Amino acid sequence: MSTPSEGPLPVVLLHGIRLSGTMWRRVAAAVAEHRPVGVPDLPGHGRRRGEPFTMDAAADAVAETIDGLGGRALVAGLSLGGYVAMATAARHPERVAGLVPMGCTLRPEGWGAACYRTVAGLAARYPRWADRLSAAAFRRTLPGPLADDVLAGGLSCEAMPQAVAAMEGSRPPEPLAAYDGPVWFVNGENDPFRAHEREFLRACRDARLLLLPRRGHVTALMETAEITRILLDAATALDRCPDLSTSPPTAR
Repeated sequence: MSTPSEGPLPVVLLHGIRLSGTMWRRVAAAVAEHRPVGVPDLPGHGRRRGEPFTMDAAADAVAETIDGLGGRALVAGLSLGGYVAMATAARHPERVAGLVPMGCTLRPEGWGAACYRTVAGLAARYPRWADRLSAAAFRRTLPGPLADDVLAGGLSCEAMPQAVAAMEGSRPPEPLAAYDGPVWFVNGENDPFRAHEREFLRACRDARLLLLPRRGHVTALMETAEITRILLDAATALDRCPDLSTSPPTAR
């Protein structure tokens, strides 16, 4: 592990399932005006397409990115990226100064998880069809330039079964109980993935919840300015108080 460097705390951004780091282009560019940014591709996705995806491998990949930025960072992620962020904090707590999990306060279990596994299995069995269907859905849901960013790194629908199994196997929100640092949960107001957000909040020592009005799971990406503000505010708070993880819990 690298020794944490002086200067502004870096921010690491983690992408969603079957996507790549390009989905964060606009937020990364805005944050980079103020502090270092890392945007890795997770195993099985983007430039790492074809690699096996496990939660441990993903967390280790994030740790490598953090080491390349000085050894400690604020880690944020949307959907799969949020679950990976939480797993990274549990596996490498000394590297994670704070967490911003987005669109990932849902326990992957029961009939919902079974449906997700079925969809993931079909996507992996027919990846070309699934990639085309996914691309069409993103273009229908997001503004053109943002959809271009989301799709620029390619789609990796064949990785979905491994990623879904890894999310289930990580048993969220359990990883949060092993992490002492501050957590800023961010959810779209209309996101079905916020179903268990109160349980996730209770699992944390120090957490708060921020909602994006009228946004859903994917459309949260449209709030570039607000997400950037949240990340910069969190990183600035950690800059000012590096030992924030030892401060009293924030009211929820």
